[in-house]
Amino acid sequence: MPEKQRPRPLARRLMWFIVLWLTGVGAVTVLSYGLRLWLAPK
Repeated sequence: MPEKQRPRPLARRLMWFIVLWLTGVGAVTVLSYGLRLWLAPK
């Protein structure tokens, strides 16, 4: 049987959460501005 894995430190898990959250927010922002430029009346 494999040994129990130690849980990762809280700071490291929070860092990954923040990085992934900011990446998602950035992607939605870029997409929304792209759609706004594409659909805006000229």
